[in-house]
Amino acid sequence: MFADACSLAQKFADGSSDPVTALERALQLAQSVPAAFISLCPERARREAQAARKRWEAGQPLSCLDGVPVAWKDLYDLAGSVTTAGAKFRLHQAPASADCALAIALSRAGLVSIGKTNLSELAYSGLGLNPHFGTPAGTSTKGEARAPGGSSSGSAIAVARGVVPIGMSTDTAGSIRIPAAFNGLVGYRSSGKRYAFAGVTPLASSLDSLGPITTSVRDVIAIDNLLLGDRLGMALNTTGLPLAGLRLCVDSTLLEDSRIQPEVKTNLLAAVQRLAGAGAVVEKKPVAAFQQALEVIEQIGWLGSAEAFALYQTLLDGPDAAQLDPRVRTRLEAARTFPASKQVRLYQAAQQLKEQIADELDGAFLVTPTVAHVAPLLAPLETDTTHFVATNLATLRLTMPGSMLDMPGVALPSGAGEAGLPTSLLLSSSSGNDEALLRAALAIEPYVRNA
Repeated sequence: MFADACSLAQKFADGSSDPVTALERALQLAQSVPAAFISLCPERARREAQAARKRWEAGQPLSCLDGVPVAWKDLYDLAGSVTTAGAKFRLHQAPASADCALAIALSRAGLVSIGKTNLSELAYSGLGLNPHFGTPAGTSTKGEARAPGGSSSGSAIAVARGVVPIGMSTDTAGSIRIPAAFNGLVGYRSSGKRYAFAGVTPLASSLDSLGPITTSVRDVIAIDNLLLGDRLGMALNTTGLPLAGLRLCVDSTLLEDSRIQPEVKTNLLAAVQRLAGAGAVVEKKPVAAFQQALEVIEQIGWLGSAEAFALYQTLLDGPDAAQLDPRVRTRLEAARTFPASKQVRLYQAAQQLKEQIADELDGAFLVTPTVAHVAPLLAPLETDTTHFVATNLATLRLTMPGSMLDMPGVALPSGAGEAGLPTSLLLSSSSGNDEALLRAALAIEPYVRNA
């Protein structure tokens, strides 16, 4: 695994590596990681890497990450590539005529796009299984195949296996945060309006978010700055918020839930204790808005279900529906009778609770487990539909409220749990407070990882 993208770029700067060498390594590794990629674009990548090498040799890189390889979840358009959204029926569509807005921004910063990563079909699962293109499995210390997390399964596995240091992904109900958690990575769900969605296949427009899966927070900050138009990146001299006085809010009610595996809870509390010892101000209390969001989702329903059905109703009513993963098709169909009145109630509740949690946190950062459990065994999920449905809901449960309330969040690896698998802590903030969140994540990262 790369240390991170920033350290790889530093090797370009000191001459110990170069973008062409890094790319060829990435392309070779991509072929050796089953099902992580749906398609590669080696001709484009080599052209971009060669140009980046010349710029570094001339001492004129376009940005702090010039020449670094990046992979794109196959919801993002790349010119000349078909955007499959992980669906077999889309294979025969015309290739994209232009890059998506985010790929344009990163290309202008010199990053090298190597291809499109696998995902749950139509981005509609938190576990990452895909019967059409294969499932890019994670593994435990015993060598058991584990679910990669979804829907951004290929992005996470590509980063975890060291193919690329950056996997651009999307998150509607947890699709960045969950695969990052399952694979011991950093995943950033941005506020919904932070980045441009042009050229990205949607799922549920009021909940969709974009962001990277990486190995470090400083990589996230570098990508964020480049996407927002800072051509220099500013990542290498961006500082975290001061730990002394940094306010962290731990939802005490949430941690009493018996569904949270003991190691997940223990690792979170140990990280919080280390942070308190370093000067952070930790408050453990019930967070009413978060609890109410959980209750609304469980009792009224998931807004994303209604929006996804509306988006794909024509598909479900047509002949291509037979080609869908039955698990995805069943979940989409379940919202066919979703009443409009219920959908309106969910929109209203989301707006009210978004304002409420901002008031409750009052500038503090919310600390929760990213997922209540480590990555589950893959084989039972593939063979038992009832088990798949129950596990999928359990996996998504703690990330759904953040999506409903448009809370930017950073998933951070917090140690090891059952079978030696990664556990994860989620740091979240109120909608639109992304810059402060990223600086807070940068500050706490060493203490969270110090398991």
